[in-house]
Amino acid sequence: MTYQNDCTLSEQFLDQLCGQGLDALPELIRIVLNNAMQLERQKFLGAAPHERTEQRTGYANGYKDKTLDLRVGRTVVQVPQTRDAQFSSGGSNFYPQSLEKGTRSERALKLALAEMYIQGVSTRKVAAITEQLCGFDVTSSAVSRATQELDAILQEWRERSLGEFAYLYLDARYESVHLSGLQRRAAVLIAIGVDLEGKRQVLGVSVAISEHEVHWRSFLQSLLARGLRGVRLVVSDAHEGIQAATRSVLGGVPWQRCRFHLQQNASKYVPKQDLKVPVAADIRAIFNAQDRMEAEALLKRTVQKYEKSAPKLADWMEQNLPEGMTVFAFPVSHRRLLRTTNGLERVNRELRRRTRVASIFPNEASCLRLVSALLMEISDDWQSDKAYLTFTNE
Repeated sequence: MTYQNDCTLSEQFLDQLCGQGLDALPELIRIVLNNAMQLERQKFLGAAPHERTEQRTGYANGYKDKTLDLRVGRTVVQVPQTRDAQFSSGGSNFYPQSLEKGTRSERALKLALAEMYIQGVSTRKVAAITEQLCGFDVTSSAVSRATQELDAILQEWRERSLGEFAYLYLDARYESVHLSGLQRRAAVLIAIGVDLEGKRQVLGVSVAISEHEVHWRSFLQSLLARGLRGVRLVVSDAHEGIQAATRSVLGGVPWQRCRFHLQQNASKYVPKQDLKVPVAADIRAIFNAQDRMEAEALLKRTVQKYEKSAPKLADWMEQNLPEGMTVFAFPVSHRRLLRTTNGLERVNRELRRRTRVASIFPNEASCLRLVSALLMEISDDWQSDKAYLTFTNE
């Protein structure tokens, strides 16, 4: 059988990896970024080097070295420069997004670690990591200067104008934060919207030592103040305070309770281990009904089925399962993606993977900085990806 070489890496990459192992990563990242930035400049200018075209919007103007202190080591990339260039919107500053997006969360993580070191809440391990990562003297003034540029970018993104979004997903997760010498749990509230083109965006994020109604209400009010409108459905779990805040701020917008969490919540009311499998199957049958009428009929029969053997479960089902049926009023093609917050849960898992490096944040601002940087990258990727759902033929 003939061996098929499916590897898309160049021989240069492979030779470096074979000869140097992981030590070659900074150089490989340099090569990839340099090529990506050159292609981005060509697209921006509307012309390849030395190409004559009516679509040209400016000219290449050499390169400027930039040192990147990455987690895998230090490397120097060549940032393409332009002259006489104009954006279609009128601006003239070109800066490669391939470089900017790849360094925002890196900087945020470094600053979180540096702040921990400065404020004396770090371990020896954190101090060692900081020394390897930061690329600058870890002093309060150095960290302050380094945060200003990044914070301005992230704040502008968090406060950007919004528009019409048909569906709104809400969720909260927790991070450990130092406050007045104590370790506290800070609630990270996240909102994701689906616009009328079917694309997802991270609409907002807020960090505070609370997840109660006041925090949720102020968070939702901030989204409306930035222009959020047209919401047809809110999807979330039954977090404390979120229902009251949603009713208060979003008025009559319908609410869909996450079915996945409902299924998990039901298990707390199952009195016997051998009932868990049939109860789970009965709940799935209710939620998989063709329409709400069929689902309500199945719910009624299921409540009757368990009212003697598991009365608390039967009562809980009757009171709570209808909150997972709101989605029946929406297009069939949308229901699968509207019935749970699983998409947001995947985002939370990615955040957890990245924030656990910092372990305990020195303050709320540090936590907000890193989470914002990560969410900004995720949202940017969604915008360049295919549509999450379609609004044609509803």
